[in-house]
Amino acid sequence: MARNKTDNFLRAIKKYAKAQSTLLQTEVKQLKSERLKEAEEKARRDSERLIKDKLHEKRSHELAILAKKTQEGQRELFVERSRMTDEVFRNAANKLLDFTNTDEYRQKLLGSAKEIAGFFENKDCVLYVNERDLDLADSIKNFFAGNSEVMADKTIKIGGIKGYCADMAVIADETLDTKLEAQREWFIENATLSVQ
Repeated sequence: MARNKTDNFLRAIKKYAKAQSTLLQTEVKQLKSERLKEAEEKARRDSERLIKDKLHEKRSHELAILAKKTQEGQRELFVERSRMTDEVFRNAANKLLDFTNTDEYRQKLLGSAKEIAGFFENKDCVLYVNERDLDLADSIKNFFAGNSEVMADKTIKIGGIKGYCADMAVIADETLDTKLEAQREWFIENATLSVQ
């Protein structure tokens, strides 16, 4: 009977040990599964963060390249627009220079002198013309009641006339140079050469 009790006791211990072993194996499997799930979740989050950071870095890099290319393109367009504008105004100045060799120009120059004389009334003034137009000095002076002097002005490259009255502290500018330059801003705004 004592042997029976010992055998029963040993069986009970084996059964208990087996049950504990199975329970431990189940807990280990469950713990392993949970840890694996946590590791997978962490790896997923880390991967997403890494991908997001890399995409942000790539996007920032691409935007920087795009901004630089856009800026370079605008600079090139600005330079080209300036070149085209200068060419248009150079051609216009050449046509105006050709115009200064006509009788129509000489009549317009005298008409401008008459307008300036009316503006200055009887006051003394100095009149400036291109050196080519000095042969009209006497005809220009005839429009002025006050003392007037006609002088060559090297800043007048194309033609026309400019008058200065010291008593009024006023300059009346009817030069083709000034009139042409006044058209530059209008041309830039209206010639559809804008840089955007």
